[in-house]
Amino acid sequence: MSGFLFVVPPLVGHINPAVGVADQLLARGHRVAWACADPGLVGRLAGDRAPVFPCAGPVPGVGGARRPPDLRGPEALKFLWECYLLPLAEAMAPGVRAAVEAFRPDVVVADQQAFAGALVAERAGLPWATSATTSAELADPLAGLPRVREWLAERLAELRASVGDPAGHTDPRFSPHLVLAFSTVELAGPGAAARGGPIRWVGPSVTARPATAGFPWDWLDPGRAAVLVTLGTANADAGGHFLAVARECLRARADRVQAVVVDPGDTLGADRAPSPDGARPPYGRDKDLLVLPSVPQLALLERVDAVVCHAGHNTVCEALWHGVPLVVAPIRDDQPVVAGQVVDAGAGVRVRFGRLTAARLGAALDAVLHEPGHRGAAERIGTAFRAAGGAPAAADSLEELARECR
Repeated sequence: MSGFLFVVPPLVGHINPAVGVADQLLARGHRVAWACADPGLVGRLAGDRAPVFPCAGPVPGVGGARRPPDLRGPEALKFLWECYLLPLAEAMAPGVRAAVEAFRPDVVVADQQAFAGALVAERAGLPWATSATTSAELADPLAGLPRVREWLAERLAELRASVGDPAGHTDPRFSPHLVLAFSTVELAGPGAAARGGPIRWVGPSVTARPATAGFPWDWLDPGRAAVLVTLGTANADAGGHFLAVARECLRARADRVQAVVVDPGDTLGADRAPSPDGARPPYGRDKDLLVLPSVPQLALLERVDAVVCHAGHNTVCEALWHGVPLVVAPIRDDQPVVAGQVVDAGAGVRVRFGRLTAARLGAALDAVLHEPGHRGAAERIGTAFRAAGGAPAAADSLEELARECR
């Protein structure tokens, strides 16, 4: 049996896809361990079946630089790299090295945004695989921005000199051994490709999540369409206007639509009526609109007819896995690229996040609910996702890499 060390950033959307793969490897008798700057987060998502080696590093929402919610475009990208990804790699490197020495893996599985995993593995002479939890990099989003591309290459070269093998030359985002892409070309597009070694399109790794107790399933009205509105786990500070517009749009369609709105920051709470004792209830619930801090998303996707979201890769792939069309309102980072993939594939409609009106969102929502082409495209992508194999296929590829390199 082989040993696999998963190196992940402290981000839910990057850990969740790897959890299913790790579980597959454990079920086949392999050794598995994790390295992360937030061991508690890994424990909550992955359980206690594998050890987690702690690393230093900035953790979203816990100290460190906080990205202004209105930052967009190149400025947001620069902030992401200079204030998060590069410092995260520098800080994680000693912990990853300690994990490699203690666990002695045969293969390192490095998330595409956890550069320390790739660079430490390269320096140790270990084979490593890239876990591409978003397909945006595979679409080469900076192809038309040569100066930005050059700037990123310089930053990565400086990082390699600091924590990696100075004689190396591989881009730490693309393993020369194996790139696991948690999507398929039906969504990512025929031009998507890895700038490294062989790419394996395994589709989403959709696995069970920790239970969310208390969801009122009896609230759903089978006589009306159900819509899920979510901006993911990292955009609570930017979503106030968007969620308010969504509420207005959905209220106008209450005769035919019910909506579940995920509002972890309680941004809609100020507008709710107080309870009889004068205290505002933590979350609102009526027959048309349900507002909650979190939901059992995978279970809910089996019951909804459309999703309104920020075009986060995990949310998009999970919706399409269930054949659910989308309204996408990208905010920053890889989201504009993923939103473009959804629209190009015919599986949804894109709206502007910052200048959204209830009328525009309503038109987009009506389109995905009532024009059959969007649902048909979503179902075709879902079929391709399931055929790609998901977590078992990813585990197959990692086992093959371990055998080849043994």
